Formats: sequence, C-alpha cells, structure tokens
Amino acid sequence: MPCTRISTGQWARGREMELVSAVQSALEQSIKIPDWDRDIVVDVYGAGQRNVPTGSSDRYTRVEIGLYAGRSMDAKRAMYRAIVGNLSALGVPDTEIKIVVVEFPPENCAPVPHKGAAASDIDIGYEVKV
Repeated sequence: MPCTRISTGQWARGREMELVSAVQSALEQSIKIPDWDRDIVVDVYGAGQRNVPTGSSDRYTRVEIGLYAGRSMDAKRAMYRAIVGNLSALGVPDTEIKIVVVEFPPENCAPVPHKGAAASDIDIGYEVKV
C-alpha cells in the first residue's frame, strides 16, 4: 500500500511511466508488495520551481514513500538499493537520488477498495513484516 511521489526535473518529461515502473519494480522486489498494489505519482518541475542541493543537476530526484510500519531494516536497505539501481539505469546519477520513507500504523490508512475501512480492520492481502 505504499503511497509514493517521485519529484524530479524536466529531463523526465515524457518518461514519467518509466520512472513509475522503475520504482514499482523496486518496491515489489524489496518489500514484497504485490503487483496490484500501486499508487505512484510523478511531479516534473522546471528549474525555477524547486531548490535542489548545490551541485545537483536537473536529474536530481526525490522519492517519498509512505507505507505501513513494520518492514525490517534489511528490507528497507534492499528497497533503497533497488530504487537507486533502477533510477540510475534511467540516467539519474546515484549521487542525486534522495529517498524519504514515512511509516505509519495501519489504523492511519483506509486503503482502496475497502470503502473507508481502516487497514487495521481488514486483510490487506500481503505481509508487511518482511
């Protein structure tokens, strides 16, 4: 159920779905979410619309992931490596990828398609503690 936002520069215009696929694949591989669990958006910004670290290029990319608490540190490390590897393959320098994870308990989310039921009250369909 990760909710993911990818923020990057104009270089990605027209390549948004490549970014989505790269990150989705990394999440499936590392934290073992199923293929059907998708919620990724891409925001592409011009030079005057963001402030990136000194020395970074237009390819500087931030990946913010909100997800249920419970993944092991090993799973998160694997996730970081997989995201960096997949984005690097698209031309993003590995030194220009920032990943931010925000974890929350399942009672703080009402996932689709459960009509407003808290995730803590339903079977979400996969294991979170990986």
